[in-house]
This record gives sequence, C-alpha cells and structure tokens, in this order.
Amino acid sequence: MANPVQVHSDPSVLLGSFFEKHAYSQIVVLTDRNTRLLCYPIVSSYLPPHEIIEVEAGEIFKNIDTCQVIWQRMTDLRLDRHALMVILGGGVLGDMGGFCAATYKRGIDFVLLPTTLLAQVDASVGGKLAIDFNGIKNHIGVFQLPVSTLICTGFLKTLPFRELRSGYAEVIKHCLISDRGMWDEVRKHDVTGQNWDTVIRHSVAFKSDVVTEDPKEKGRRKILNFGHTVGHALETWFLDTDERLYHGEAIAAGMIAESHLAMKKGLISSEEENEIVTYLTGIYGKISVPNDVGIIEIMRQDKKNKANKILMALPQGIGNAIWDVEVNEEQVIEALSFFESH
Repeated sequence: MANPVQVHSDPSVLLGSFFEKHAYSQIVVLTDRNTRLLCYPIVSSYLPPHEIIEVEAGEIFKNIDTCQVIWQRMTDLRLDRHALMVILGGGVLGDMGGFCAATYKRGIDFVLLPTTLLAQVDASVGGKLAIDFNGIKNHIGVFQLPVSTLICTGFLKTLPFRELRSGYAEVIKHCLISDRGMWDEVRKHDVTGQNWDTVIRHSVAFKSDVVTEDPKEKGRRKILNFGHTVGHALETWFLDTDERLYHGEAIAAGMIAESHLAMKKGLISSEEENEIVTYLTGIYGKISVPNDVGIIEIMRQDKKNKANKILMALPQGIGNAIWDVEVNEEQVIEALSFFESH
C-alpha cells in the first residue's frame, strides 16, 4: 500500500526527507485562511519553490463551488500531470484538496500535511476524499491515497482547545473499537493530559492497518464508522445553524447513542456502557437533539446503508467492534432519548 505516514515534531525532518526522494515539475501549496496565517510560516522555508492557493476555512466551504476555485487556480498556474499539491490543513481541506488533486487531469500527486488532531489521527489516513453536496456530508468523492502523509505534532500548539477536543473523539473511538488497554490508559486523563505523540502513533498505526486490509470499505474498515451514523446526522443537521457542531463533538454524541444501542443488543455490558457514557459526557457535555424524525431522515442517506436499512458499526465489548448491524427507527429514537437524558 502506498501512502507512507511519517510522524515527527520537526517539519524540517519530514519535508526534507520527502523532497530528497521526490521531484516534481511544479508544486502548489493549498491552504485555508487559518493555516496560511498560523501554519504556513512554520513550514514555508522547508518547501521547494512553490505557488499558494488559499481558500476560505470551514465545513460550509467544502463544496463544489470551492472546488471550482481550486481547479481554476490550478489551471491558471498551468499545472501538468507531474505537479504536486501539498495540502496544509485539517480534515476539511484534506478531503477537498485531495478530491481536487485526484480529479485534476485525472489525478496528480498530493501530500497531506494535517494541521489538526482530527486530521492527524483520522482524516489523513485511508484515502477517503469527498465534498459535501446539497447539505449531505461527504456525498461526492473518491478513494485516492496521497503519495505521503507527513504528521507534524508541533502543529497542535496552534489549535484552540475546542478544535483539539474535537480531534480527541477519534482517538477515543480508535481505542474503543481496537484496544481495551489503550482505552483504560487514555481515560485516566482529560484532553489536556494526553501524551499526543503516543496517542497519535497508536491511532495512525491502527487505522493504517485497517485500511491496508480493506482499502475500499468492503468489510473490516466499516468498524471505523462507530459513532458516525448518528454523529454525521447530527453534524449535518447543525451545519447551517448558529449552534454548528465540530465533527468530534458530533461523533462523541454518536458514540454515546450507539453505545446504548450496543448495550441494548447485548454487545456490551451496562458497566461498559457506563464507562463510555461517563467519560464522553465529562469531556463533551450535552447537546439537545432538535428533531428525531429529521435526524433519522438524514441517517437514511448514510453511505453505510443497504436496501433502505440503517446499518451501524457497534462495539462488541470494549476493544472490539462489528459492522453492518441493522437498527430500526424506534431503536434510534430511543438511543437519542438516552443521549439527551445523560
């Protein structure tokens, strides 16, 4: 499998090693307004001569309109098929930039330089690229691996706490579906007490193993969707509101609701459910679910579904998970009610 993932605190080591081994006709760096200001100065001197494409920051801009801006700028720069795009940003920019690179002239190489914890432990590993369409999250996309993913842990110092906390939800998810011992270790601390080098390397190693085994999500890779059926629906519902949820906040809510479903189906014990709910609620607090029927309607568009059946990945004991578990509307409504009451 391509896509070697490198982790280091020093960007000069990561970029120096990469460009010693690769040469390109042209290089373009894709940033958003935030990463241009906060992250680009950290890496600019370690990059070969390059051009910059800057776009607006945020999920609301992860759409075809922004893609057209990127494609037009790539065209204006006359990038050929031997060019490289370096994507300096979080999961939104990695998704969208990778999608643009993978489709421009039928595909050019791209490198991910993930700047958020969420992108470092999750979005940058696995080759899923997508944009939102007509209010549906990640509705249009492709599978395409970057030529490399270079994870600089030093970028985490640029993050606001809420952004760091959002990414931590994916760390928790990886522990819950793969490693009981690591779950017991991380839950000894809150967000600020974590050893980021350790948890990032753990998440990257686990996810890399899963996607190597199942690159197109035909089987085991589906376990990575734990918390995401309910979570993506909540994230989508709040997308255009003043109470917009960060991805990890929505996934944390989804893991609480879906853990309850797992307990009801006899997949985890009530004690395990309580462990999960207590820890997640302590970190992420509560949100109000505004419209059960509306949330379920969004869930019906979920890519994991089959034959109009809602399918989920659920924990089977902490440290293990299964996929394609069918749930019905009544069970989902009850799980959402459980979430609101805890």
